[in-house]
Amino acid sequence: MNNKSVLPESKELPTPPPPPPMPTPPVPPKQPGDYLRENGVLHMDKEFNQENCMPLVKMIIEYNLMPTEKAPNVIHLYINSPGGFVDSCMHLIDIIKQSRIPVYTYGMGSIASCGVMLMMAGAKGHRYLTQNTAVMSHEFSGGTRGQYHDMVDQQPHMEWTNLKLMEHYVKCTGKKEPYIRKHLLAPKTDHWLTPEEAVKHGIADQIIESY
Repeated sequence: MNNKSVLPESKELPTPPPPPPMPTPPVPPKQPGDYLRENGVLHMDKEFNQENCMPLVKMIIEYNLMPTEKAPNVIHLYINSPGGFVDSCMHLIDIIKQSRIPVYTYGMGSIASCGVMLMMAGAKGHRYLTQNTAVMSHEFSGGTRGQYHDMVDQQPHMEWTNLKLMEHYVKCTGKKEPYIRKHLLAPKTDHWLTPEEAVKHGIADQIIESY
């Protein structure tokens, strides 16, 4: 007896050939600033406030979140700033000090007040000033407005800020408080320093001869 089924067997279709490779889309050209960001180059060339400091804070955090093979080995921070709000500067300094990627600082043009604070926060041994950089350090300044009790309430915060400022100078310069009070934070005095004096006082490590 023949057990062959009366139903036709399905015909196995041949494996279709692979599709032709899709053309690789052209790589878009680099935009201005791409090379700087890819190589860890940042600039602080404005007044220190929330708006101007936050892009640097976010960029340093992003560098630290990148896989090691994609992140820069060093972050190069170029500073040319007249200063600004201490709280905004301290925010940026806290991020720099927590960064697993070392941050090298470069003072150029003029660095004053918060610009000096940021300059000295760079990685020890890699805080650079050009030979033409003007440096100005001075005591914390602030102001209050409103009724008398409002101004009294602000006093503890101002004293705390002044204490934090001194602690920052001590930690970054390696100098004692009396030395700093005399040479860098004397009351009612703007200390204009040459690059050589800035190195002597512990604000920077090396002077770069531009020409």
